[in-house]
Amino acid sequence: MLTSVNAELLRALADPLRLRVVCLLARESLCTTHLVEETGARQTNLSNHLRVLREAGAVETEPCGRFTYYRLRPDTLTHLVAFLGDLTDGARETAPARRPCG
Repeated sequence: MLTSVNAELLRALADPLRLRVVCLLARESLCTTHLVEETGARQTNLSNHLRVLREAGAVETEPCGRFTYYRLRPDTLTHLVAFLGDLTDGARETAPARRPCG
C-alpha cells in the first residue's frame, strides 16, 4: 500500500543530487563538508536537500563537535524496498489480467 511515508521517500529520492547523497551515505557517515566536496553542490543547496532527506526519514544526524554527520536509516529504506517488491510481485501476478471496458 502506498503510504504518505513511501510517497515522501520516493519523492525525496527522485532528485539526482539527493540520490547521490544517499549513495554516498550508504558507504559511510559524512558531514556536510564531505558531501560538498563529493558532490560539488553549494553548502546551502546541500543543506536543503539533507533537510528533505531527513524529513522523509532517509537519513539521521549525529552531532560531533561543531559538525553534524549524516547517516542512512536502513530500516526506512528496507520498508521502501519491501513496498517496491510488493508492487513487483503484484504486477507479475496480474500481468495478463485486465478490466473490461464499457
